[in-house]
Amino acid sequence: DLLSHSKNEHLLKISSFLSFQGWTVQLVVAALVSAFGSSFLYGYNISVVNAPTVYIKVFLNESWTARFGTAMETKSLTLLWSITVSIFAIGGLVGALIVSIPVKYLGRKGTLLANNGFAILGALLTSLSKTAGSFEMLILGRFIIGLDGGIALSALPMYLGEISPKQIRGSIGQITAIFICCGVFSGQILGLPELLGGKESTWPFLFGMNVVPALVQLAILPFLPESPKYLLCEKNDYIKAQKGFQVFLGKEDVTKEMEEVQREKRNQKNVNLVSVCKLLQKRSMRWQIITVIVTMASYQLCGLNAIWFYTSSIFKEAGIQEHQIPYITLSTGGIEILASLVSSLTVERLGRRPLLIGGFAFMALFFGLLTVSLNLQNKVFWMPYLSIIFIIAVIASFCIGPGGIPFILTGELFDQSCRASAFMIGGTVSWLCNFAVGLLFPFIQSALGSFCFLVFAGIAAAGAIYLHFLLPETKNQTFAEICLSFAKINKKSHVSAEETKTITLSEFVEISASNVMNRKPNIEPDDVECTV
Repeated sequence: DLLSHSKNEHLLKISSFLSFQGWTVQLVVAALVSAFGSSFLYGYNISVVNAPTVYIKVFLNESWTARFGTAMETKSLTLLWSITVSIFAIGGLVGALIVSIPVKYLGRKGTLLANNGFAILGALLTSLSKTAGSFEMLILGRFIIGLDGGIALSALPMYLGEISPKQIRGSIGQITAIFICCGVFSGQILGLPELLGGKESTWPFLFGMNVVPALVQLAILPFLPESPKYLLCEKNDYIKAQKGFQVFLGKEDVTKEMEEVQREKRNQKNVNLVSVCKLLQKRSMRWQIITVIVTMASYQLCGLNAIWFYTSSIFKEAGIQEHQIPYITLSTGGIEILASLVSSLTVERLGRRPLLIGGFAFMALFFGLLTVSLNLQNKVFWMPYLSIIFIIAVIASFCIGPGGIPFILTGELFDQSCRASAFMIGGTVSWLCNFAVGLLFPFIQSALGSFCFLVFAGIAAAGAIYLHFLLPETKNQTFAEICLSFAKINKKSHVSAEETKTITLSEFVEISASNVMNRKPNIEPDDVECTV
């Protein structure tokens, strides 16, 4: 009895500590379910095309021959296969371009739920394409799945960032990256020869599995609240916003959280959605936008997608025997998940800045070492194994920092009125770079050989240098505090935070007049929104 009592008391203390930190059952369930039906699918569809490549090419050739009466030439088949793979990124780009519309009218949760329609439709088209003998269905299905991914990778970070307490916002935000890695790993497992990747008749089931996460999300997410910030700032629904905070935070008194959101709402000149064009014109957001663009471009161009898309060819070049490649590839997926979990556990202690900068810096280092090992592997018998270690090190470096933090930053650097357009800009840059890597990497690899990874090393190093000089720490900061940090970079007024807590029209005129008399930089009307 004493042992049982001691154990229960210990569990109660742990539960109280987690609740104090902001972790509640409802918050965790919302994060896991929303990520499973969103970022998991993105990761899964990146890796799922690798294993059945040979069988899909056979299907493409057979369906073309049945349709037109002649077999495809090798170049035409390669082109059609490239279109099948890269159309996923085109769909993602379209999704990123249109995401600001549904998140405004349907909300963050509503957009995630509606987006499942694209996932289910894409799963049906791709899985039934072989039965119908239509390669067009496969291509269209891949496009629609990409559309789902483009919307999900913007709406999901918005939702997670807005329902999370600021002290664990980074850890919750990293769930996006963790589930991307879980999706990649699941695609690798199901693609093993012993499972669905070893027979010509089973590859459609690989694509049909997309329906499972979508159905799970549709079954659970409707019972959880919409983003309280969205409800209060954009829908002016005080009652539902308060209930949302109470559910996610697990407490009745949410006065502090409501006041914080209302303060942000008051400081916005317009709570309606700011368009992309207007956001690009806002001088108070100039360096935030540049930072998001640089971070998202570095995220895609640093070379990890090249490793994901072309793992088999890279391992072949590293001297690995073909029958061993699926299992070595599987180990990289496990490393991705482990590194993402480490990042989630440390992001609130170490902060976004060191993990992001360190991740890019170590990627540059290990890409350089990988280049050396690839060039020496014919001279030293154990060098191929060292190449595998460097590839795993690159993946781990990416997942610890750059793999998930860019999505967190995009949500943290912008207020409620600008956030949707910011994700639209970041998503557009991300998917364009994703498409560019998938399209150009084979040509870069053909032209430069093993030296191609020096290109990625340079991009990762450039990203680390930029962020070192221009990215402030956003850990445990409110939007107003983050905005004040960027105000220095944006060359705004030097008015202190205490002086700018509540700037009314009369105070604005008074401070402006004082600055003119003392020959100080004046406050622009656009700056007032950055005040606390």
